[in-house]
Amino acid sequence: MSMDLAGKKVLVTAGANGIGKAIASRFKDLGADVFVTDIDAEAVKAAHASGFHALQSDASREEDVQDLMREVRAGLGGLDVLVNNAGIAGPTGPVEELDAAAWSKTFDVNVHSQFFCVKHALAMLREGDGAAVINMSSAAGRLGMAGRSAYSASKWAVVGFTKTLAIELGPENIRVNAICPGAVDGPRIRAVIADKAEMLGRPLEEVEALYNGQSSMQRMVTAEDIADTAVFLASSMARSITGQALAVDGNTEKLY
Repeated sequence: MSMDLAGKKVLVTAGANGIGKAIASRFKDLGADVFVTDIDAEAVKAAHASGFHALQSDASREEDVQDLMREVRAGLGGLDVLVNNAGIAGPTGPVEELDAAAWSKTFDVNVHSQFFCVKHALAMLREGDGAAVINMSSAAGRLGMAGRSAYSASKWAVVGFTKTLAIELGPENIRVNAICPGAVDGPRIRAVIADKAEMLGRPLEEVEALYNGQSSMQRMVTAEDIADTAVFLASSMARSITGQALAVDGNTEKLY
């Protein structure tokens, strides 16, 4: 057993920024042939210039995903690993104050994109020998999170989707797992913290300290921590791991 990813054909959604970029880069460093898609046109251009196959698309739109899979087929010749990383933070606030459109958008990006990608990638995944699907959930997909009901509900849905797919696709030797990051340091969590501070009427520094202190490690995790987990789950070292929601959160027991 080894981190045997050389030559593997990998697709990472939202792969030109943040966590997705870290995941795509780690696969590429290990010799995989990586295709990234992202809604950010400038980031896609930069990814292409860095040696990735890249396409601008919106993973929450089924038509875009169908076009994407045709491009993946043309660019990679098939697919061994699908990383469903596209996601948004969604609205922050008490449930009675949430906008219905913002709630729906959260599910469009966080859940429906994964459904579309799996649905339209399966033909390629079935052609290989031991494909892997990695769905991005969250610590909010195993814990409640006050003021973040849309996000938390969508991430719980990802875990249910993952466990069901693992049962459906296990007989075809296709493994399906979810990663549940805790608070990942970066611009997105900083924006969430600012929104939460405003909602609670508390100083930004105080809410930031709560986020840093919610895990046993007393710090946020990094995008690289998530990337390390993704490449492990895609490798033969995890050949008997499927249907799992792996927490990478420094042992987070409560979310703020």
